[in-house]
Amino acid sequence: MLKILDWYILKRYLGTFVTLFILFIPIGIMANLAEKIDNILENEVPFLDVLVFYGNFTIHFAYALFPLLLFISVIWFTSKLANKTEIIAFLSSGVSFNRFLRPYIIGATIVTFISLLSGMYIVPKASKAFNEFNDQYLRSSRSRKQGLKNSTNLYRKVGDNELIYAHGFYPKEKYALRFTLEHFEENKMTYKISATRLKYIEKDSVFRLSNYVKRTITDSGDIIEKKKTHDTILNFDIDQLTPVSYVAETLTYPELKQFMKEEEKRGSPNLNAYKVISYKRWSLPVSAYILTIIAVAVSSMKKRGGMGVNLAFGLVIAFGFVFFDKVFGTMAIQSDFSPLIAVWFPNTVFAILALYLLARARR
Repeated sequence: MLKILDWYILKRYLGTFVTLFILFIPIGIMANLAEKIDNILENEVPFLDVLVFYGNFTIHFAYALFPLLLFISVIWFTSKLANKTEIIAFLSSGVSFNRFLRPYIIGATIVTFISLLSGMYIVPKASKAFNEFNDQYLRSSRSRKQGLKNSTNLYRKVGDNELIYAHGFYPKEKYALRFTLEHFEENKMTYKISATRLKYIEKDSVFRLSNYVKRTITDSGDIIEKKKTHDTILNFDIDQLTPVSYVAETLTYPELKQFMKEEEKRGSPNLNAYKVISYKRWSLPVSAYILTIIAVAVSSMKKRGGMGVNLAFGLVIAFGFVFFDKVFGTMAIQSDFSPLIAVWFPNTVFAILALYLLARARR
């Protein structure tokens, strides 16, 4: 009896979850395609590239939405069980509420494992291809001239003595616009290099600067050196100009951890942003357990008003979770607030809520 119950609920858990994905993913693709179709046609994007892009878009979109879709799916099918008085029948047969929860926990474990593996290795690669396609084909002509919208006015500290600046950066093409490098000795600038364009020449491992100007500051006066084009070696990696969010979401977990170590040595001001992304690779999958328990607790009792009441109450909780997650994540990135606390605080608060609702449901 119990094994039949376990399989029945587990199949409904996973089946409803997959069904919602099958329903929502095409909607997301069609909405994105309707927005981007003009750029695709204008740039004559090959059909195969479009298919690959929307494959990566599906992975990227599904990972972002999976907690919300999981929550809705559990509320949906559990409410149906409650409305048909199937849950009452299970509990009346001597099955405890904790035992009734077991297939839900098994289902949440499966979803957590898949999302954890995806977030660590699969989603970053899909996000990288997704962003590169966007940068190459789907930005407007005006945006291409101005540089990436999310990578304007960049600056990085390189080692102990140098700062680099760029107005815009193109990760795929590996070039930056309006580039500046300032070198300091004992808190005094000794020279400054500027160029209208910086391009990394991979085959020669050199940087090519267009409209190169070097100003060397000496006690006897400034020395100005100008060249139309100048190839040189600079003490930084071109990828250091990649936007923070772009870097974080396109590195696998081991790559991100190694990158964070290097950024910490450089004294990067963006370290908190990398930590937030790193911790979320763990916290987002764990939220599957919390949201599953909340959904079961909310929808396991038959209510006047039926499934609609459960869905409405559940959506309020779900969007509250998303709100807390975004607010505390932004707070950690833009201030000295601990990234670890910021990322895990929403899970902690909603875990307490889950335990409270579960206790009420048991009664």
